[in-house]
Amino acid sequence: MAKKSDRYYFDNFIACVECSHRAAMLLGETLKNYSKAEIGKKREQIHEIEHEADRKKHELMNMLNKAFITPIEREDIVSLAQNLDDITDTIEDVLLRIYICDVDTVKQNAIEMTDLVITACDALKNAMEEFPEFRKSTKLAEHLIRINDLEEKCDHLYIEGMRRLYTGGEDALIVIAWRDIYSYLERCMDACEHAADIMEAVIMKNS
Repeated sequence: MAKKSDRYYFDNFIACVECSHRAAMLLGETLKNYSKAEIGKKREQIHEIEHEADRKKHELMNMLNKAFITPIEREDIVSLAQNLDDITDTIEDVLLRIYICDVDTVKQNAIEMTDLVITACDALKNAMEEFPEFRKSTKLAEHLIRINDLEEKCDHLYIEGMRRLYTGGEDALIVIAWRDIYSYLERCMDACEHAADIMEAVIMKNS
């Protein structure tokens, strides 16, 4: 069992993933019930979540600066904290791009990609809850593999969505807008996978 002094780091990781999951849920709700008139309000809501995630990351860094002994290597803590923050940042970036491009309607591929990001955040949260016991957990690897599988599905949706943009006779401005939105959605999933990869590396180094 992780020592009390070590729990802070793991609990912080879980809290950061919870921020990412909330941001992804808000993005999913926004896209499924899209209202151009409401996008500014949604942007403010997601920024509040992103600000909370930033605050948690800075709290962790402050704790790390004072710590003498850490449960895993310092560089792994820093890398994992940064990647978790990147997930929330990139989710916010999707909504910002929709706002900046003044999107009229939402494409189905974007909704499906967002659903995968939500599922990946949920799997990452489950993995983080197992992470304190990474030397003994029988479920952690299953959650990490799940994230990799979801990333592959998201890649497929990204490729198909981009192809439809360029072959569907869309207006050039719409192509430019959705090319960026799809790319930001792919980055969301990549950030989830990068966090999972760091966790796998920690397990390998400490096994």
